Amino acid sequence: MRILFIGDIVGEPGRKAVKELVPKITKREKINFIVANGENAAGGSGVTPALVDELLSYGVDVITSGDHIWKRKEIIDRITQDARILRPANYPREAPGFGSTVVQSKAGVDVGVINIQGRVFMQAIEDPFRIVKSELDRIKNKARVIIVDVHAEATSEKIALGWLLDGLVSAVIGTHTHVQTADEKILPQGTAFLTDAGMTGPFDSVIGRNKEQILTRFMTQMPTRFEMAEGDIQLHGAIIDIDEKTGRANSIKRVQEKLE
Repeated sequence: MRILFIGDIVGEPGRKAVKELVPKITKREKINFIVANGENAAGGSGVTPALVDELLSYGVDVITSGDHIWKRKEIIDRITQDARILRPANYPREAPGFGSTVVQSKAGVDVGVINIQGRVFMQAIEDPFRIVKSELDRIKNKARVIIVDVHAEATSEKIALGWLLDGLVSAVIGTHTHVQTADEKILPQGTAFLTDAGMTGPFDSVIGRNKEQILTRFMTQMPTRFEMAEGDIQLHGAIIDIDEKTGRANSIKRVQEKLE
């Protein structure tokens, strides 16, 4: 089967890219299942129930997230009930929501998705290395095809998690930095890996935000309002081809699709 993983969707421009580009990519690449990181879908920070419905209507099967998932309080009730939207599994167990899920593809294949968050240069939550193994133990008997979204800042932490999970899951894909890396590979035991899938949104920007405002902040160190940028909208991510019988990845390729 072929899975499209969409890098961090940023604001209305990112949602527009998903709406207009996903049908084309799905048809051209014969995509069977779509995972998208949507934690920045609402104005660049957080996501709302209405935007979850919007992304699902565009063909996304599972929405992953990260440290911005709690920015919009209205998502809490939805995330408590709907396992198609995940929060990082290594938040304390008292936090609402699901850290992993199994969803059936349109072709009838069960696909497991695990969402984990790094700790290097980020909030000190539970150990991602131990928690991801416990989440895997919970779903591995329900699905052979398993995708892990590692939402983390440090490349070293993402790569280490890739090695930890090699041969145990189908793919480990990093998110969070909004900058796509060029290190896609199949690890020795059959797990596809990419340090960061990149961003889906406006690239005439600094990781999705108005570049003049970001420059002002860096140059003055004064509090500055960061607004969404609008130009050069692109969808970045990866396509993973997986043997659904074994769960091993056959190939992975990066996606960089521009909205005309």
